Amino acid sequence: MTIRILLACVALCIAGHAVAKNTQAASSRAFSFKKDTFPFDNETVWKYQSDPDKDAVADPDEGPTYTLHCFVLSRSARQFFQFARFDAALPRVSDDRYRDLIREVIAHDPSETEPLPAKIVIPGYAGLRSFGTMKEAMLKAELGSAAESFLQRGNWRMVFPFSHDHQEDTANSLLAKIRQQRPPVVHLVTFPKITINHAVLLFGAVETPGSIVFQIYDPNRSAVPARLSYDRAKRSFTFPRNKYFPGGEVDVYEVYKSAVY
Repeated sequence: MTIRILLACVALCIAGHAVAKNTQAASSRAFSFKKDTFPFDNETVWKYQSDPDKDAVADPDEGPTYTLHCFVLSRSARQFFQFARFDAALPRVSDDRYRDLIREVIAHDPSETEPLPAKIVIPGYAGLRSFGTMKEAMLKAELGSAAESFLQRGNWRMVFPFSHDHQEDTANSLLAKIRQQRPPVVHLVTFPKITINHAVLLFGAVETPGSIVFQIYDPNRSAVPARLSYDRAKRSFTFPRNKYFPGGEVDVYEVYKSAVY
């Protein structure tokens, strides 16, 4: 309870001095998983047991070296989609120049509402995935540290209850942004027992009368798209079992959408 009160006070202070930006400029094309995602994983430190009721345990044998960057990778994929343009027809440039271009892209906040006069051109590559294949070490060094996941400006929201009304509004908002080609980044969380505390990017959706199945880029599983499901009757989200989550209901809210989130 003390943590809730403290974070509530911080949130109110931030909200009192920030102007939320509720719209972002749409892209001229749809997000492509094969072109617009990173080819390397945010590695996980925790391993779940076969019994979903048991807590996760650390697996030191894995020896992960790039961990706790899910927010960084989800946010950065959005920034490259929003602010950069890859052109494979142009000659490649020096590493120093590529480093400068990466910094130019991530210097822009995803909540910016106005499109750039001209997108930042990344020469010599067809997309972020091919660029990341060749420049993995550079991207890992430049995109941001693991601390940015802990200090993400919207983390305060996770300690407050999530109503079914909120989750319904969130599902509809996320669907609208995908249709407008503004792929949202969301925080998946369970609280107070944290079985997941993770960020993903949503880029597609399939609707049925009873559900919305969102296609997602999951930084922890970069090889193939994953999914996040919304049940219209229950007005809740579920995330399937995988190597780092036992599966089940999760609370969802969008991040990097304003000065507060």
